[in-house]
Parts: sequence; C-alpha cells; structure tokens
Amino acid sequence: MPVYSDEGVVLKTVKLGEADRIITILTRHHGKIRAVAKGVRRTKSRFGARLEPFMRCDLLIAQGRSLDVVSQAVSISQYASRICVDYAAYTAASAMVETADKLITAEYESTESQYVLLIGALNALANALHPADAIGDSYLMRALSLAGWTPRLDSCVVCGRRDNLDFCSISAGGVMCSIDHTPAAVRIDLTEREQLEALVEGDWTTLDATVLQGDVRSLVEKWGEYYLERPIHALRLLDS
Repeated sequence: MPVYSDEGVVLKTVKLGEADRIITILTRHHGKIRAVAKGVRRTKSRFGARLEPFMRCDLLIAQGRSLDVVSQAVSISQYASRICVDYAAYTAASAMVETADKLITAEYESTESQYVLLIGALNALANALHPADAIGDSYLMRALSLAGWTPRLDSCVVCGRRDNLDFCSISAGGVMCSIDHTPAAVRIDLTEREQLEALVEGDWTTLDATVLQGDVRSLVEKWGEYYLERPIHALRLLDS
C-alpha cells in the first residue's frame, strides 16, 4: 500500500472490533483524515497513548481502500497529559476538537491555517497561558472566521452606521444599531462587544485583563451552533 507522512492532532476515536480504533485526525498537509489504528486498545500496543484526543503526532500512514491505516505514530507534543488534569481546560479542548471535526467536513483537503490555529490553542491550554474559557471561545470564533464567518462588529450590518451599536444578530452576521435592529437581535453593550471583538482577533492583552461576560459566552456558543448547523456538545459541559 502507498504510504505518506504528516503531522496531526487527534480529534476523536471510535472503537473498532475487539482491539482497534478508528482515529479522526486533523493533519497539517492532508486535512482531516480517518485511519485505523490496529491493536491500539491492547495493553501492549506499540502506539500507547499517542493516539488519544488532543495528542499531536508525527504519523506514517498507509492508504487503504476505505480507511487508511496508521503504521507509525511518534509524539510531538503531549498536550493531553496536561489538559486532562484540569476540568476547564479539558472541556475547552473537547469543544475545540469537536468544532474542528464538524467545521472541516471534507477529507484530504489541506486546511493548514485551521491546523495551525488548533495546535496553537491546544498549546495555550496545556501551558495555561490564558483562562481556559477564553482560549476555547477565541478558538471557536477564529476558526469560524477562517472558514468565512467573521462577525461584523464595527458597524451596523443593516445601515453601516458606527454608533449606537446596541444589538447583535447571529443570523445577520453582526451588530445592529438601535434604529435598524431586527426583532430577533439581542442586546449587547460596549463591554460585551469589545470582548467579542477581542475573541475574534485573539487580543490577549484585552482578554487577560477582564472576565468574559456570561452573555458573551452564550453568544459565542450560539454563533458556533448557528454556522456549524449543529450543537457543540462539549460547550454544554461548560454551561453545566
């Protein structure tokens, strides 16, 4: 079988048979792939814990007819060991890999910018560089922005005016002024709008100096679910 090498982050795993797993991986150059890791559930597996969610590995993969096969996996960054000991970091990372899996639907299409964003966010979580909720929310907004869904936050999406931006409409794609807002738009104050803008831009100077408002976190969740067209289940853990 032809083989190829790449680095990737494990997004999720599914049991296959008695000892195998199907591993969903976001790779740097080959996009999202699904591959079988044979014998990975055995105690003496040669892969060990290298093919668990949040792990970043250097991979050697054999192309198969329906599913590829992982032939070799060498750890690059063991994010999982540090993320899984902190509940907030774990739930944020779970939401991130779930978002990446749902956002990138086509397999074998290079999405290097999405890959770089994901490993940067996982690294920030593993090293506790910023609050976990802010890292997770910023990742979600930036991943959707890379996919083409950037919220318009500096002017009204209806008339273009830049003052009295007191409402936000997810379906319309951004903020609305007090005159032209639609009935479905929700109120948003200046602090909330600035926090949302900081999440989209990855402005950690602003985010580290404040605590995310509950309404902002709810808006991020609804924004993600609207444009992904499905719920992000891990975000429900953060709300519980």
